[in-house]
Amino acid sequence: MAEPNALLDDLRAEGAELETLVRPLTAAQWATPTPAAGWTVAHQIAHLAWTDAQSLLAATDPEGFAKVVEEAVTRFDTFVDEGAEAGAQDDPAILLDRWAKGRVALADALAAKPKGERIPWFGPPMSAASMATARLMETWAHALDVADALGVRREPTARLRHVAWIGVRARDNAYATHGLTPPAEQFRVELTAPDGDEVWAYGPEGAPQRVTGSALDFCLLAVRRVHRDDTGLTAEGADADRWLDIVQAFVGPPGAGRESAR
Repeated sequence: MAEPNALLDDLRAEGAELETLVRPLTAAQWATPTPAAGWTVAHQIAHLAWTDAQSLLAATDPEGFAKVVEEAVTRFDTFVDEGAEAGAQDDPAILLDRWAKGRVALADALAAKPKGERIPWFGPPMSAASMATARLMETWAHALDVADALGVRREPTARLRHVAWIGVRARDNAYATHGLTPPAEQFRVELTAPDGDEVWAYGPEGAPQRVTGSALDFCLLAVRRVHRDDTGLTAEGADADRWLDIVQAFVGPPGAGRESAR
């Protein structure tokens, strides 16, 4: 994992890049449908704003957050979507301002957390660094949906190393989500960074089960924004091959994923 200050700088940069994309949009463009069924550009930003707000609450008021968790349990399947739906009804300027201020407040709160302190969440508690990584991953993923809706291509950056890291770290969760038992042995994962020169490597160098390819392809697959058949990823070993069918960098149901473009 990256150093905390560098990680938070990357989290801030990821949000700022998406804000630059959506700030000039007209009201009609905010209502543009995205690849997520039923979600417009406004829903995407509203979801990020809502989740940032819950993260900030968890980091600064654990008792208050515990009450949110109690409420979430009563309607687990719809709770998150309700937050996005409510925020999407706001005036875009108000929504954008709330998201921008919330991002700043969250990054500041995470920066102030002592090393080793755990922050409660809807799943297992996590460190400030893990929460920042998760927020960066989700911001990047939803920015992809916004960019697709607007017909814009976002250039991949070195910030993808955080998404790749969480995708690798979440391997066993991906198996559990699909009702499968994770393999006992670790995989070797070697991903070519967006600059084309650096390789991000994870796991034992001599591991027989291996995944190789571009970091962008792996990250797109891990956030389920691309079909595996449309990537250049390769797997050696039956377990590694199976993992690429189910990989996901987030907790919760995997969703429908994307259809192959082939």
